[in-house]
Amino acid sequence: MTPIPCDTFWQPEPAAAGRYRPWLTDPGSLTARIKARCPGVWVKVVFQGLRRPDRDERFVFAHRGRARVLVREVFLCCGDTPVVFAHTVLDPHDLCGVWRSVAKLGSRPLGAALFADPRIERHPLRSSKINWHHELQRRLKRYGMNTSGSLWARRSLFRLHDSPILVTEVFLPEILRL
Repeated sequence: MTPIPCDTFWQPEPAAAGRYRPWLTDPGSLTARIKARCPGVWVKVVFQGLRRPDRDERFVFAHRGRARVLVREVFLCCGDTPVVFAHTVLDPHDLCGVWRSVAKLGSRPLGAALFADPRIERHPLRSSKINWHHELQRRLKRYGMNTSGSLWARRSLFRLHDSPILVTEVFLPEILRL
């Protein structure tokens, strides 16, 4: 597996994560885990398009010389309640190659596609507590989510044929009700 550069904001072990720890450290499919607790899981796509990578994502894509990346942002919902905000970033040129299935996902979850292909390598999970200064928190607010305080998030880098896709999952407080 190709090593990734060090990113000190995202840590390998969540410190003091409390009840979020099992969600942050489970190496399996988050979608499958939520479905086991809520059969009515569905995906609400709120954005898919080109954008500059966030500051803490540039370490993955800077070496590829990309000023813009493809970003897909969705809410995983249990019934009417969003429980996770998922933010996916990839090189748009990979949509014609190894990640072409991402462009056709629509309202289907990405996790099913990532875990179905045994050729996809997954780097270890990393987690962080993001506060209102973090871009993902600001986006949540723009999408109508009233988030007060910090939120736990986890991040994972997947690779297929040395093409990366970065997936960040922000756990909304409602996840603890599942």
